[in-house]
Parts: sequence; structure tokens; C-alpha cells
Amino acid sequence: MILTKAQYDEIAQCLVSVPPTRQSLRKLKQRFPSQSQATLLSIFSQEYQKHIKRTHAKHHTSEAIESYYQRYLHGVGKNGAAPVLLELANEVDYAPSLMARIILERFLQEHEETPPSKSVINSLLRDPSQIPDGVLANQVYQCTVNDCCYGPLVDCIKHAIGHEHEILLRDLLLEKNLSFLDEDQLRAKGYDKTPDFILQVPVDLAEM
Repeated sequence: MILTKAQYDEIAQCLVSVPPTRQSLRKLKQRFPSQSQATLLSIFSQEYQKHIKRTHAKHHTSEAIESYYQRYLHGVGKNGAAPVLLELANEVDYAPSLMARIILERFLQEHEETPPSKSVINSLLRDPSQIPDGVLANQVYQCTVNDCCYGPLVDCIKHAIGHEHEILLRDLLLEKNLSFLDEDQLRAKGYDKTPDFILQVPVDLAEM
């Protein structure tokens, strides 16, 4: 089904008022039943990433970070089982996984002797069970599984889709008996940039 500019704009406008959660996607599907889930998710992701890029800086000021952290502490102090971080992210219109990263980094700064490295933060976001605080681990988990635009779960899905398409493209090249170099071969030859495949002989697509 071809998506018109008007249809895209209507969906994008609808997204302005909804948080980037899987529940919102289900509501979006109900409102636009003729559109596929993949189409809606793609539009949702593109529009929300534009919004995050526009507003990213304001969420990372020292004042904002401290305010979020204190609100998190107050919220879990009242009820540690409630989705405090997820609700906070939705309230301030920020991606849940990115909010979880802010709070996790602030927590570690307070409880560790040395500032946490990016690799440590990423590892804890991928596996919240490693976080040395059970309440925060659960809060981070709630954010990552409910975020359909950012976070380790989304990254894993994108990687899997990319790998699948790479396999399909390789099979197509082999089927057409085309000579090509893959990423590993390009790296071995010292290429700085390594696309999935490079054709060794130019091909006229009109003849295929």
C-alpha cells in the first residue's frame, strides 16, 4: 500500500501527543487500521527521533539531571514497585531508555568511587540484573522493555533485521553469479569504510 504525504502528515501529527511506548503503538494501530504495524513503527521512530534530537540538550543540564534524580528517589521512596522512571520519562516527554541512562549514571556517580564509563553504563542497560540496586534495576528494565524507539532491545531488533537483510542480499548476489567482496574481505584489504558488499565488476541493473 502506497502511503501519501497527507497520510504521513496525519500520522505524524497524531504522534505529537503520545509517548513512545508499545501501548501507544497499539492505540496508533487502532486509529489507522489500514496501515501496517511496520509502517506505523517506522514513522513513529523517525518522528520521535527528530523530537529527541531537538530537545536532547535540555534534559542533560545539571539542573535537569538533579531534578529527575530527586524525583526518582522521592517516587521510589513512596512505592518502589511503581513505574516511577517510566512515568517520569513520559511526563517530561523523553525516551524511557534515555531517562533510565540519566538516572543510572547519576546513581553510579553517587555510589561508585570513579565515574562510570560508557561501556559500563551500556552493559548495565543491556542487563539490568547487574545493577547493584534491585529497585533501580527493575525501574531500568521497565523503561527498556517499554521503549520502542531507543534502548538495547531496540538496538538488538535493528541488528537482527540488518543481519537478515544482509543474508538475503548475499543470497541474491550469489544467485545472479555476481562477483563481490563482503565486509570481512574489505577489512582484510584495509578499507576504512566497509559496506555490506562491493561489486567487483560494474553491473547494468536494467539487464538484470
